[in-house]
Amino acid sequence: MTGQRQLLVLSGGHPYEAEPFAGLLASFTGWTVKHLIHPEAETAIAEGAAQDAAAILFYDMPGYRFEDGKAATRPPSFTYRRAIADHFARGGGAVAMHHAIAGWAEWPEWAEMVGGRFLYAPGEANGAAHLDSGYRHDVRYDAIVLDPEHPVTAGLPSRFPLCDELYLAPVWGAAKPLLRAGHAFVRDNFYSAAQAVAGQMFSNTGWDHRPETDLIAWEKPVGAGRLVYLQPGDGPAAYADPNFRRLLANALAYVAPDLAVA
Repeated sequence: MTGQRQLLVLSGGHPYEAEPFAGLLASFTGWTVKHLIHPEAETAIAEGAAQDAAAILFYDMPGYRFEDGKAATRPPSFTYRRAIADHFARGGGAVAMHHAIAGWAEWPEWAEMVGGRFLYAPGEANGAAHLDSGYRHDVRYDAIVLDPEHPVTAGLPSRFPLCDELYLAPVWGAAKPLLRAGHAFVRDNFYSAAQAVAGQMFSNTGWDHRPETDLIAWEKPVGAGRLVYLQPGDGPAAYADPNFRRLLANALAYVAPDLAVA
């Protein structure tokens, strides 16, 4: 089909509802979609699976093993890292969605590409020490468009409601902020990720996390390409939301600019 582009979708490492997510992927127009799931995805990309992709949709959270109340981590293979760097170096684009901001805790360059990092344990991000990050499920909030003229936000209302998970996590290097959330990103509105891993879900006892930005979408250059990060996209409510679908379709078209928005 004229105008078709190759979209590589990566998932795995974090639970999600497969059938509704497949429905979201099936809604894309103008794309030929290839979906890879970790751990096999890491090997496939290292062997060249991303070479023909105009864009990659990262919906993965690889590099973790959760057991005994702790998060064990590992870095990606050198060949995987090189393949992702090569994708951006040749002008390929990417959208990193929701929990992808937590992926590859032992690959600092990934956090630099995304422009932020969700931490499951206290650690370093952007050269500074941080507590473990915060999460809050099923938050009802308004997404507020910051630049209605930007291709990623084109056709969206100036503000629209979502019900989704939000993160309290460090963000830096967002070259172009796109959306913010009408929600206070402060300790009292979130729960500790480290405590959740330890078996204490929905707890922030003794967790004195500092306030963080309310940005939930931004774009930035990576190599010769572009990356858009979208914090929305936790589950079926977001997958089916027409404004979220428009946002995601716009973002994919933007990072592969020779593909017109459907």
